[in-house]
Amino acid sequence: MQQATIYTSRPINDRVMEFVVFAIESAAQKTGIPAPELYNRLEKVDLITRYLIGMYDVLHTQSREYIADTLIEALYNWESYYKGKEN
Repeated sequence: MQQATIYTSRPINDRVMEFVVFAIESAAQKTGIPAPELYNRLEKVDLITRYLIGMYDVLHTQSREYIADTLIEALYNWESYYKGKEN
């Protein structure tokens, strides 16, 4: 699978990194997927950069449940999309 390189204008500072970890841990707890496995799946479809970091301004103001739910939904949708592209 070929992925495009995404450059974000957002500096990845401690606050953004804390949010990324928080979001991954929240989604991992909700799904029962171990956090390292979830991280790998998110990284594979580039959701960490494109969604969590790219949408930080909007997402960090939302509830823990909303962040976990939308991250899980996005992961399943993006995995399904990329799986369809491989076939």
